[in-house]
Amino acid sequence: MVLGSSAVYMMIMKNQRLLGTGIIGTIVSALCCFTPILVILLGGLGLSAWLAWLDYVLLPAMAGFMGLTIFVLLRRSKHREK
Repeated sequence: MVLGSSAVYMMIMKNQRLLGTGIIGTIVSALCCFTPILVILLGGLGLSAWLAWLDYVLLPAMAGFMGLTIFVLLRRSKHREK
């Protein structure tokens, strides 16, 4: 399949945007999982009752963002091999 230069550019930009989303999401969810950032923030806002379900949301989110990052890196390396 032959792609025009604009199609290649769009694919590269899409990969970079996905990679950025994956990395930023992983960092944010890791910070919230492994540091008391959300505990302090929610406690200060009077929403400490929400802390009971925090692990059920943050750990799958971190796994999803890590999976997205790995997917984009694998897709990028496969594209470079061609």
